[in-house]
Amino acid sequence: MSLKRYNNAKDTARQLALYIKQSIDNSTDKFYLAISGGSTPKMLFQELVEIEELIKWDKVMLFWVDERCVPPTHSESNYKMTYDTLLKKVPLSAANVFRMKGELLPEDSVTDYTEAVKIIPDFGGYPAFDLIILGMGDDGHTASIFPTEKHLLETPRSIGIGINPYTGQKRITLTGSAIRNAKEIIFHVTGKNKAPILNEILEQKGEYLNYPAYYICKQSNVVWFVDKEALGN
Repeated sequence: MSLKRYNNAKDTARQLALYIKQSIDNSTDKFYLAISGGSTPKMLFQELVEIEELIKWDKVMLFWVDERCVPPTHSESNYKMTYDTLLKKVPLSAANVFRMKGELLPEDSVTDYTEAVKIIPDFGGYPAFDLIILGMGDDGHTASIFPTEKHLLETPRSIGIGINPYTGQKRITLTGSAIRNAKEIIFHVTGKNKAPILNEILEQKGEYLNYPAYYICKQSNVVWFVDKEALGN
């Protein structure tokens, strides 16, 4: 695990965008990328648009880490946010975009995405993404694996159904097994509201064992992109 710290959220997003660009450049073939939703990725997507002419979009095969069980036109859809902020502004072919179909019944969406990820090279029975970008909630959840759903960290399936404990909303998510199988994992975390949980995880103190993000980040193939506020500075 390594830590990259920047002055503010914009600088963090900018440097991560450049890191992704370089990772795509270094790929010898297709680049299998999984992204998250939320406010933090929105800033990253805006930075990717700023450097879109530098990115080899024809190599990118785009997937999602998780999705709410809503239609793709819904205001809560991770796909919609990504489309509005990134996809309609960059030359990424629609054939290279693999969204989670939140409009289906959750079980059907899991089946559909389990098939979709089969185009990704397999390693050990799981898709081997080149890069997965994760966020972290201020309760320590990542993807749609909440502290109440830690069974999703160890399930042998690649795709599962998470339940938001605060709203009861169902979500489709990559499981811990699939996430940990990626060649590289990045946690993109900014803002002072994340500082208490992030410090517990990094220092392995307090309630860190209750946080799904900890079970992902303790691997050697994890890089944290954070700003000073997220570290409590």
